[in-house]
Amino acid sequence: MSQLNKFKRYTVTSALPYANGPLHIGHLAGAYLPADIFVRYLRLKKKDVVYICGSDEHGAAITIKAKKEGTTPQAIIDKYHNQIKDSFEEFGIAFDIYHRTSSPIHHDLSQEFFLNLYEKDEFIEKYSEQYFDEDYGQFLADRYITGTCPNCGYEHAYGDQCENCGTSLNPTDLINPISTLSGKAPILRPTKHWYLPLDKYQPWLESWIDKKEGEWKVNVFGQCRSWLKSGLQPRSMTRDLDWGIDVPLDEAKGKKLYVWMDAPIGYISATKQWAIDKGKDWKAYWKKQENEEDNSCLIHFIGKDNIVFHCIIFPSILHAHGEYILPQNVPANEFLNLEGEKLSTSRNHAVWLHEYLEEFPGKQDELRYVLTSILPETSDSEFTWKDYQARVNNELVAILGNYVNRVMILMHKFYDGKVETESGEIKLTDNLLNAQLVEFYAELDQNLENYKFRQALQNVMDIARLGNKYLTEKEPWKTIKTNPDDAKEALHSCLFLIANLATCLQPFLPGTASKIFGMLNYNLAGVSFGDAIKFENGHQLNPAALLFEKVEDEVIEKQVQKLLDKKQAAAVTKQTPIAAAKENISFESFAAMDIRTGTILAAEKVAKTKKLLKLTIDTGIDERTVVSGIAEYYEPEAIIGKQVSILVNLEPREIKGILSQGMILMAEDSDGKLCFVSPVDALHNGSVVR
Repeated sequence: MSQLNKFKRYTVTSALPYANGPLHIGHLAGAYLPADIFVRYLRLKKKDVVYICGSDEHGAAITIKAKKEGTTPQAIIDKYHNQIKDSFEEFGIAFDIYHRTSSPIHHDLSQEFFLNLYEKDEFIEKYSEQYFDEDYGQFLADRYITGTCPNCGYEHAYGDQCENCGTSLNPTDLINPISTLSGKAPILRPTKHWYLPLDKYQPWLESWIDKKEGEWKVNVFGQCRSWLKSGLQPRSMTRDLDWGIDVPLDEAKGKKLYVWMDAPIGYISATKQWAIDKGKDWKAYWKKQENEEDNSCLIHFIGKDNIVFHCIIFPSILHAHGEYILPQNVPANEFLNLEGEKLSTSRNHAVWLHEYLEEFPGKQDELRYVLTSILPETSDSEFTWKDYQARVNNELVAILGNYVNRVMILMHKFYDGKVETESGEIKLTDNLLNAQLVEFYAELDQNLENYKFRQALQNVMDIARLGNKYLTEKEPWKTIKTNPDDAKEALHSCLFLIANLATCLQPFLPGTASKIFGMLNYNLAGVSFGDAIKFENGHQLNPAALLFEKVEDEVIEKQVQKLLDKKQAAAVTKQTPIAAAKENISFESFAAMDIRTGTILAAEKVAKTKKLLKLTIDTGIDERTVVSGIAEYYEPEAIIGKQVSILVNLEPREIKGILSQGMILMAEDSDGKLCFVSPVDALHNGSVVR
């Protein structure tokens, strides 16, 4: 029995994009294109589904952008909400509603959720020490603080999460925290907040998540188990901010809801607004029903950096509330890289969706095809413009487009585009061809239901490959003279395949599917997945038309050069902010630091990390182990024998299960590259650095 048949309705969400910048192809490949394919498939299966998304318009990311652009948070969210919404619409992401979290209906619902948990005494109320920027006179939200991740050593982790290793953090977890406002080290001051007791929910979470093993993606389940193994801690659901949703308590004046409490509730408030507009019952898509089998199937499509929020924090909020369904699946994707490097909004190293739509008008399906082919479903993947060109030219043009075009031209050449059959309608008479088509449909269903969209797309392309092979073997352009009945039967079979191909293409390449149905003069309205396609006697086909155009070298060269130009411009204009000098210290404080020269005797990568090296160093005093976040810049074997400067009296710290006994002194250039602070001339190990 299909898993889809277990549920009467579906609630599908895509992660709410921050309204602080435009969309790029990494966003599409992470949370939006996979969800769009799945929703279109559900609709073709005649399922009751609502597809929800909207702009996330609160939190520090918005205020940081407003500060950078010298404007107000409201101006920022209005600007980017409209740009994002327009880009989604033009690209063809088929949301039922694209909402925004600044709406009154969302503010009201978020406050209702908070009060529900507050009145049940679910929150822990406590004073805690929070970082405060003395220069700016304000408490610092998580994203206003950066520092070194205690888990992987990444030096630009945020106060709520390390985007390098994905570890969920609290600001006080960071090593050497710095305020992004002043560039100075913040101080700790007491402030009252309301905490969600995740540790209290851990036994329930473990039981619930354990049941998802084998059903959830390995990468998602593995991350969840890793967080649970580390032990969950209470997490503040309020913040000291001047932008966001007010905490609905008299004693909490000036405080706002934590963005990761209000943002997921945005899925629910958007559904409420959609239901109001459509005259539907929103509760049927979100709340537990009297009979469990009547519950909706909730599915969150996200990127891997949002796993903790959708699999740990939001389910805990829903569980504590008690009236809402929990996600059945969270098919998170990994990251998409670009031309050998990470996508970077700050460095403008991205293919922006609105720019693609301007420069490649009418080419939405080409990008959909390429991105679907390389979706980072279980590991990071890479987009290159050369690969884009190759896939369009060698697959869309040469396989799919070529097959449809050949058949349509032959039908018009031999029969003036008219279907003529004595049986009343054309059928697939070749038993082998029919059996293969049935097999393709079965594999396609299975892959789509298991969120294997890359493989599902290949299933569809295999139908085109099958058609090309069949057409080449039958050679109707030859048999039309020697055996006209065989020629007609072959071309009718090819038409039948094309119609099925168009049906299967609808979730992936909706524009292309529509073009094919247009050539077939077939009304796709009401065509369901797997339905029998009928061409009755006398059916008139429309003229043949090319589905795709070959991508020329100069087009690709222009895009590659555009990325290089942006990279060079960023290098020229980039001004690395120089942190202000720290407060003066006494000579005695400086003298307390014991910095020595030492030689690296051995070096190896730390398992399951990208940045860490385990070093064995001869300090002249002893041989000791130091864990250093330099693996991106140095190969282990290349630094053996290197003389370095090491702080030997730093308190030992365990990193990834390794006791690190000291710190290597490094300098960082304007590109973030690290290099050793080493003596110019060789010195005895243990020489004091003064």
